[in-house]
Amino acid sequence: MNPRVDALLRTAQKAVQGHALTPVYALPAAVRHRLAGAPIEIDGNVLDPDLQLLLRLEALLPGSGSPKSVAAARAGLLRGTALVAGPPREVQRVTELTVRGADGQLGARLYVPRTAGRGLLVFFHGGGWVVGDLNTHDAYCRDVAVEAGVRVLSVDYRLAPEAPAPVAAEDAVAAFSWAVEHAEDLGADPSLVAVGGDSAGGNLAAVVAQQCVARDIPPPALQLLLYPAVDLVGRRPSRDLFAEGFFLTEEEILWYREHYTPDPSLRPDPRVSPLFGSLEGLAPALVVTPGFDPLRDEGNDYAAALTAAGVPTTLHQEPAMIHGFANMLALGGATRAAQLRIHAHVKSALNP
Repeated sequence: MNPRVDALLRTAQKAVQGHALTPVYALPAAVRHRLAGAPIEIDGNVLDPDLQLLLRLEALLPGSGSPKSVAAARAGLLRGTALVAGPPREVQRVTELTVRGADGQLGARLYVPRTAGRGLLVFFHGGGWVVGDLNTHDAYCRDVAVEAGVRVLSVDYRLAPEAPAPVAAEDAVAAFSWAVEHAEDLGADPSLVAVGGDSAGGNLAAVVAQQCVARDIPPPALQLLLYPAVDLVGRRPSRDLFAEGFFLTEEEILWYREHYTPDPSLRPDPRVSPLFGSLEGLAPALVVTPGFDPLRDEGNDYAAALTAAGVPTTLHQEPAMIHGFANMLALGGATRAAQLRIHAHVKSALNP
């Protein structure tokens, strides 16, 4: 390697170890792209160089790799999210509250932006149904609240392995139903309550949309599905193409699946794998799939199945992105542009 590039890479690595991405991404674009290395092209898509640099730096950090324990995985996601989240967006008010779960109360957090319409997004965080909490997705909830001009209710559903499937799904349905019932108390219009989530949270959002029809619950105004896991049974080519090196690995996917569904017979249940559920009559959907995501193909298949069932569906394919990009608010550039496309759709759907 060029000695100057090697020195810059070591400096960038130290910045990341100190949980400071700002100095790295303040470098000129040409320097960042050189640090990222030769462009990566797979399946006709070219990885965004800023994300490529992030992945390169992540691989150099001590402790990177497969999860060693549930506790370590939970702590690791919290640290990693803090690194990529950037400064938190200011909102008018953040309120801690409780909402109804399937068996008792759940913690939740309501974000109210300074300029808000009457829409409300009920949001379920990602993390493989095993990790993640209100804090790991605090920055994202603030960002979508501000940019989309909607209230956001983030729900702290119960996690596996302490609460295996279908507990998280039942918590999500109960919490969404509660939000619709209490929408006016939260300052929202009951007809403008959306459901959304990323990854495992996208799975739960898809389940909620289906169960609203099955259980005669008022449907969401929109289902926001960010790189959702929708099939815990099948396997598609993107799982092999991006099995390692692109944030979410095949080893992690299997680790999460085993913790969430220790009973394999539950995996075809639509509350676990919504791709196997009834799709007719569901709420309009926005499905977002990154080009370098092992879950890409199942997300694309779900969007196609929704469309075939007559559900108004918008598929945002983001060819240069990776799994988890919506939370990477510190990067800017192409990642920021992709985030803003999501927010614009939510704003349009919930501010008629």
